[in-house]
Amino acid sequence: MANALHEFINDGGKRFRPIFANLGYLAGGNRPKSEILRACTALELVHVCALIHDDVMDGSDTRRNKPAIHRRFESMHQTQGLRGDAEKFGHASAILLGDLALVWADRMLHSSGISQDEFLNCQDVFCEMRDELMAGQYLDVLEGALATTSVERSMKVARFKSGKYSIERPLHFGAALAGNFQLLPTFSAYGLPLGEAFQLRDDVLGVFGDPAVTGKPAGDDLREGKRTVLIAMTMERVDADSRQLLEKSLGNPAISDSEIKNLQQIIESSGAKAEVEKLITELTERAISVLREPSGGTTIATNVAEALEQMAIIATQRSL
Repeated sequence: MANALHEFINDGGKRFRPIFANLGYLAGGNRPKSEILRACTALELVHVCALIHDDVMDGSDTRRNKPAIHRRFESMHQTQGLRGDAEKFGHASAILLGDLALVWADRMLHSSGISQDEFLNCQDVFCEMRDELMAGQYLDVLEGALATTSVERSMKVARFKSGKYSIERPLHFGAALAGNFQLLPTFSAYGLPLGEAFQLRDDVLGVFGDPAVTGKPAGDDLREGKRTVLIAMTMERVDADSRQLLEKSLGNPAISDSEIKNLQQIIESSGAKAEVEKLITELTERAISVLREPSGGTTIATNVAEALEQMAIIATQRSL
């Protein structure tokens, strides 16, 4: 199990969360410290937990162009001729592996070498981040079960499932490590709109992304029945026949590639994709404006503000 988790962690990923956390620490003018960087790395392990569990909940077959963890252990069960149900074994193993990543996150933080004051300073944020992540994951599952088509509700999922724990809370974590609690409102003003834009980009890639780049099949969010802002906006714009087809297709893992292309065409021709792209741009610009005009008398180190502006572009214009 440990080897599988080690390989998964080192097999790719954007490392956004530890990067934002480290920038949050440096924002007050602090010098880089290796123990702080190790502490920030704990956030990547929380993310790994979320990815592994998310793939189980969504029934995703691949991650980063390789079998998802539950599929890897299912295959191992079959190859070795083990007893029992291979799929159930794969799911159980993945749940445990995700839990192990969460345990390792705590261990990483404990053994990072940060001071007792630094450790205590970041505890509230670390706990709140994980609470919000789990709440967001549940909201995502609930919206699929309710089959909702509300843009407002889908934005709430985007905010909690990914936005807050990907950008706002990592920045808070780093600032808290430094004891710079006065920066938290500024980081929220930057991180919340950027986090929403970050998730909206994921929503677009989940339907239109190139599998060779994203590492997941084209239209994966459609097969998984994701009730994203993109889908909600499409439902508001299409005629009754197209809406019925979308409702019938969402969450059907057996829909073909040609059917996916047809759904993509419906979404694009409705104007929903263009509207989401416009919203991504507006949210990103709102986040960047905070860096250029900080409020409340707070000041972010110039080099960090520049890096955060670059990260905003990277996070929202990516293709994976």
